[in-house]
This record gives sequence, structure tokens and C-alpha cells, in this order.
Amino acid sequence: MEKTRNIGIIAHIDAGKTTTTERLLFYTGKIHKPGDVDSGTSQMDFMAQERERGITIKAAVTTCLWKGYQINIIDTPGHVDFTIEVERSLRVLDGAVVVICGVAGVETQSETVWRQADRYQIPRLVYVNKIDRVSADFERAVESLRKKLDVPTIVLFLPLGQEDRFNGIIDLVRMKAIIYDDDLGLTSHEDEIPDEFRDKALYYHDELLEKLSEFKDDLMVKYLEGKEIEIEEIYDVLRNATINLKCVPVLCGSSFRNKGIQPLLDAIVQYLPSPLDIPPVKGVNPITHQVEERPPLKEAPLSALAFKVVTDPYVGRLTYVRVYSGSIRAGSYIYNSSRKEKERVARLLRMHANQREEVLEIEAGDLGAVVGFRFTSTGDTLSDETEPILLETLHIPISVVSIAVEPKSREDLNSLSLALSKLADEDPTFKRKIDTETGQTIIYGMGELHLEIISDRLKREFGVDVKIGNPQVSYRETVTSSSTIRYKHIKQTGGKGQYADVYLRIEPQQDGKDNEFVNEIREGVIPTEYIPSVEEGINQSLESGVLAGYPVVNVRVVLIDGSYHPVDSSALAFRIAGARAVKEGMKKASPALLEPIMFFEIIVPDEYLGVVVSDLGRRRADLQGIEVHGHTRIISAKVPLKETFGYVTILRSLTQGRGAFNMEFAQYKEVPSLVQAEILGSV
Repeated sequence: MEKTRNIGIIAHIDAGKTTTTERLLFYTGKIHKPGDVDSGTSQMDFMAQERERGITIKAAVTTCLWKGYQINIIDTPGHVDFTIEVERSLRVLDGAVVVICGVAGVETQSETVWRQADRYQIPRLVYVNKIDRVSADFERAVESLRKKLDVPTIVLFLPLGQEDRFNGIIDLVRMKAIIYDDDLGLTSHEDEIPDEFRDKALYYHDELLEKLSEFKDDLMVKYLEGKEIEIEEIYDVLRNATINLKCVPVLCGSSFRNKGIQPLLDAIVQYLPSPLDIPPVKGVNPITHQVEERPPLKEAPLSALAFKVVTDPYVGRLTYVRVYSGSIRAGSYIYNSSRKEKERVARLLRMHANQREEVLEIEAGDLGAVVGFRFTSTGDTLSDETEPILLETLHIPISVVSIAVEPKSREDLNSLSLALSKLADEDPTFKRKIDTETGQTIIYGMGELHLEIISDRLKREFGVDVKIGNPQVSYRETVTSSSTIRYKHIKQTGGKGQYADVYLRIEPQQDGKDNEFVNEIREGVIPTEYIPSVEEGINQSLESGVLAGYPVVNVRVVLIDGSYHPVDSSALAFRIAGARAVKEGMKKASPALLEPIMFFEIIVPDEYLGVVVSDLGRRRADLQGIEVHGHTRIISAKVPLKETFGYVTILRSLTQGRGAFNMEFAQYKEVPSLVQAEILGSV
């Protein structure tokens, strides 16, 4: 297990993640020819939609060997619409390689994936890619890491030249130049550092030793006394500091030009943790409700997390799992602690993108896929039935865009429902519901591209021809003031009646907090067994607001009083009373509409800056800043999602096709009154 590495390749879109992964597989001998994203030949992007668009949509899992080490790699998407793929991958990984572009440095999605890695305390390496590109600047890229992400960087390699003069790298630990002899990067030789780079290399070497000396007293004494420091000691201190999140090693290269990949592989096995280097996984025993630890040992009780579900055209439903302790054997039965169901392990597979290799067992510290699970979904915990445990589940981002879909023929109605069920099973950010008023099927996703891919998959994979509506914003409702409401539900039908009396206070929550129910009544005013029914009615009512039926968020509902009837009161009566009281109370609490606000980053040549900023002003944009990168300008702004539909076409028109933009969800914010009136008038 100490020679296993579970890593993810994460980055902003177009930073070169998939190209880097292809090169890692090529140099480890997993594949015989590296694929190309632009020509649609990369093995990790195997979906038709990925190859046509030149982007990664689904996280792909593979395994390779390097110098006796097994490296399990997950290549993740960079587009914000598919951020759940990054989220669920990082949840089960031990380390990550963050790829950033040597030209653009840290970009919007770079910040997002960094925060996701922070959430799960993942040790990282940074690989600055595309050093061969025009305007590439390694030092500027490193500075953007420090300024934008506050990263404690330690530079391990310097480029030997930049742009078209880039022909190798300088190893700052061993103080050697690695010069590549051929275009495939298969042969290289070491040499002394050229004179023109020596001063810079000495400066960074000294900076490296100075930073490392802060992590170990013995090293600090040697550094201050000017004594020679052994290379192995540098490696050991750097490894410990990286695993303990005290520093982030920075490497450089050009994946497309096949330079810098072997040193990246060395760094992965040298500095990133094995399953034994991370703390034992913690979870809650569902029987005792006590927190328990499971060490990463095959002999320990089983604990595993299902982090991904896919529908494979050849083997059916595949469930990807990370085993933290114990092992899973083909043909055995295991217990789903989240669903309280037993599952049979029909077959076990080791995956290479969409190719499969059958195995008999997946042990602690390893990743694999299971065929045969019926009930298990993304985020579920698997364990021994006699020693159950519940592990931390996944953070699921909010879906902000919706469209209506309907089959073109009545014969496709059942097929559409089945296909949507399978897609929702795969993707936790994809939601669907039937509009009770129109009978339409509404699907929700992370953005226009997400829903476009879903629609395309419906036609190609499931053979369902559908009509698609225009994208709609997924608004939310809330209250902006407090109100109290007393509601009595009394119904007499000749026999036993219905009676429930609740007195509620409805008030705004802090922004971003989930809805909350608080019980403040005195004991005996309402029997304890009816309180859950009141809460259930309240939660049911908050699923649709009073303005336009959108879900209600950021609301706190307090049960402060009430009464009951010894004969006529029931759970049903209190559920109805709770639901209707909330509806009445919200009307008195100044209800408001909330809209999703997107963080925009727009990259344009400087001559188009004026027209792009002017256009943003018409879109209710809140300008955050403008950065200068040579002849390029990077505009940061917050823009309502409603104003972004079709923006890709508009930006191309404004900049003669030379502009590009990225966006990610930032927050929900109250809609201005004039815009709210316009929205409500169109609902």
C-alpha cells in the first residue's frame, strides 16, 4: 500500500489536464501512442460529445505503473458545468496535480478546484503547463498562485528558456539541467546549468532551502551554518511538508511538446501521499452514533465510499468505489449503511477510461468498479453489516438552469422517463420534476452546456428524440422580514374530525444557510409525536414559494405555540396545519425573489476592452476588476445568470471571435424590484 498513489488531475478548462494525463500514461507504458484532444484521439476523453467538443465531460479513471509504484489517476473536467465530477473525485483521492496554464496563470476554475481540494484537505503539486506557448511566463504564473490563492509555493523546477526557446528544465534540488533530445521526450540528458540561467537557479535553490529549513530544526541549523544538505534529506522534508499541507511544490513543462512529464511522475511518487500517509478515515456508527476510525488495513472491517455511478452499454450499471479499509471480493455480499440494504458484488473491474479489466478483489487504499449493485447511489457508504459505519458524503453544487423536455412521439414517453432516471442516477447535479400545472417534464442542471450534453445523450445513448425548450433561470424565493402566524386546521366530517393548531414565527436566515426548523413550545402544548409532522408539513410547503412557486431558501421557521384535541388531533392534521401556516406567514414576511449570480472572467485583446465593458453594463454586471496580461485584458465581474444566456455568440461578435469567457456560480442575490415585476409577469 505504501507504493500506491491515488491522484486526480484538476485544473481550469483548457489548461491541459487530459493532454497531461495522456503523457503520463504514455511514459508509464500504459498506452503506446499519446492521444490528442484537438483531433479527438485521446483515450481519456472517450465520449462522442467529449471528442467533438475537445473538452472533458466525465471524470475518467485509469491505473499505471512507474518505477514500482501503482498510480490510480482520475482525469477530471475543467468546465464549471461538470464541477460535480471534480467534487466526487477529490472526495476519494489522497493527492492532486493542479495544472495551470503558463500563459494565463490562475484562472476562475483554478480557484474553484483549489477550494474543492481545500475542503477535503488534499495535498497538491502544481504543474505549470504550456511553457512553450507565446506569452508564457513561468514566474508570473507562480506569482498568481501566491497572490490569488495564497499558496505556500516551493519551486522545484525552472524552465530552460520559454516560448519557442523552451528545450528543457532545471532541477533546483540537484542543480542540474535536463535537456530533451527528441520531440517525443523519450530521451534526455543531464548537463550543467547554462551560465545565462545560473544566477536565477542559485536564487531559487537558496529560496527552496530557506523555506524547507522552516519545517525541520536540523535543516535550519545546517542552512544557517552554510553546511551541505543531503539531497535525500531535502526529499524527505519536502515530502512531509507537502503531505501535511505546509507547502505546495511547483513544477513546469509542456505536455503537448512532451517535456517535463517524467519529473512530474517522479514528483507524484516522491511527494504525494500513499493511503498509509493520510489519517484513518472517520465515520459515524449508525447504531451507537459514535465517531469511529477505520485504519487503511485489509484486515480491518470494510469501509468504502461509492463516488460515481455510470450506465455502461456492455456491463450495465457500474458503481465506482474507493475502499478505505478491509476489502471487497467478487461474488460476496456487502452492506450499504446509507440505504440499509444488502448488495451483491457480481463482478469487480479495474477501469482504464471506458475499458475494463476484471479482478477478484479490491483492497484497502484502492479504487475500482462494481457490477451488480441495485440500490447504491453516489455518496453511499459500504461496510460490513456487523460493523456498519457512515462516512462523510459529498457536497452537491446547486443546479441553476432549467429547460422543458418532451418526447416527439407518445411512444417515447416511457423511454424518456427511464432515460432521465438513469441520467439522474449518474449525475447528482441533474434534477427533474413534473410541472403539476402544465404536465411538462422540467430538467435542471449546472448550465447551458450541461443541459445541452444531457439532451444530446438522450438522443444518442438512449434513442429518445426530444423537443427542448429555451433555458430558464432556476430562481429561489425567501423572506426579508419576520412575521407570526396562527393557523388552526379544523375539519368535521361526521365521525372523527381533524384538529391542529400551530403558532409559527417566520424569519430570514443568514445568507447561504439552509432552511431551519426550531421547536420552542413548552412541553405538553402539542404532544411530542406530532412535532415531526409539523416539521414535515413546513418542509413540504417550502418546496414552492408564494410568489411564483420557486423553492424557498434562507428561512427559519420557529414553532412557538399551539394546541391539540385529545380525540380529533392526528399527524395528518398537524402536517396540514404546518404547511398552510408557512404559506400564510410568508405572505406577511415580505417575500422576495432571489436570482443566481455568476462570477464572470472574460479574456479579450485590449482593443476590445471598451465595447465588452460597455456591454456588461447593460447586463446588470458588477465589475470586480481588470487585469493586464501583455496585450490581453482579463475582466472580472458578477453577472445575473438571466443576462448570460447566449453570451458566447455575443462575445464572439463583439471581439471578432478573439474573446473567451469562463463563469461559475457565485451566490443567490435578491432581484431588483423592477426586474422582479418583469419576471413574475412572465411566469
